[in-house]
Amino acid sequence: MSSIRRRPRRRVALAATAMAAALALTATACNDDDGSDSEGSQPSEDAQAGGDQLQDLIDNLPFDFDMDAWLEGGWEDWDRETWLREIGDYVNPIIEGLWDPDRMEDAEEPDQSIDDDQIEEDVDPPEVDSPEGDRGITDPEPAPVTAEPVPTPYTQNGAPIGKVFFDSPEGPMVCSGTVVKDPAAPGQSNLVATAGHCVHAGAGGGWYRNLTFVPAYNNNGLSADQLAAAAPEDVAPYGVYWAEFVSTTQYWIDNGTAEGGNGAHGDFAVFSVTPEDGSGASLEETVGSALDVNFDAPAVSELGAVTLYGFPAAPPFDGATMHMCVDYPSRLSMDASMPVMYWAGCTMTGGSSGGPWLRTNEAGGPELVSVNSIGPLESTWLAGPRLDTDARDVFDYVSSQTG
Repeated sequence: MSSIRRRPRRRVALAATAMAAALALTATACNDDDGSDSEGSQPSEDAQAGGDQLQDLIDNLPFDFDMDAWLEGGWEDWDRETWLREIGDYVNPIIEGLWDPDRMEDAEEPDQSIDDDQIEEDVDPPEVDSPEGDRGITDPEPAPVTAEPVPTPYTQNGAPIGKVFFDSPEGPMVCSGTVVKDPAAPGQSNLVATAGHCVHAGAGGGWYRNLTFVPAYNNNGLSADQLAAAAPEDVAPYGVYWAEFVSTTQYWIDNGTAEGGNGAHGDFAVFSVTPEDGSGASLEETVGSALDVNFDAPAVSELGAVTLYGFPAAPPFDGATMHMCVDYPSRLSMDASMPVMYWAGCTMTGGSSGGPWLRTNEAGGPELVSVNSIGPLESTWLAGPRLDTDARDVFDYVSSQTG
């Protein structure tokens, strides 16, 4: 018998309502203001040390780095000889005004698709009670779940979630990401979780450039036409944050490709940020919340309902607004040596990559257990990696660099 257990739609609807309420509470508990100012928050020391950290990164690069040439357009040179790809070899100097609203709107979603024919479903998948037992198992394909708009304003209903922008050899690109808690900086996190393919090209390339995060993008959910004429504060209510340190799994770097699902089991990344405007408050202080990350989630059969968030940009969506899906995940495996992937029905498209998979923890709050990684050409489901030891190592590395 299949291990997929379909719940009544009312249960799913209640789960969606509960998660939205929990997200709203995480924001209002820290910040009662809809805007980017946070009264009483103290400037983060990390922001003041940004210049020294950047110079340290440049000094440790495997070749001479010309900052002036980079800022004048040298970053557009994607020569493989100078395209940094190894963990620890990363530099991302701020280019003020690069990511203006027009350039954000022009950003394309990365292709991260897989053909359903490449997935081999198990005939009679067993239901197990441990994550180790889930490895190597693929359940029947989940039924589609229609993506629903997230209520606005996002500063109240999804403040930790936003858009990730970056440059690739193909031009400006867009993903989704989430502010996550940093145990090394309680209440002052500057960490963002996203997908590995939103920061690194995988086996065929290196780190993407001009990596930035815009929390609560398009706060009031304006249409694409309205957004084109909107004020900058409507597009980026909390401002633009530039990545300082970034890491993804070695599995993604060694195996990741844009098509076919290669490397997807390790498609997770974390980066730390600093504000473009030089303000002192941390990202968590500014948006008013950050989410826990669970690197030891239970077996899929015990995971419960999950809510997937993102900014889908490929048709029929336009990338302007945040959407979500709620489903009870099943299992997808393309590499039995790796932790199983979570598999859920969802019609979100490209651009939602890197958006969070949230479940309710024992304390009743939301916790991140995965990120959007791959989906089929028909956009009927999404899959994300189970966060295990490799993902924790990625997180710990970035956290340790920001102290």
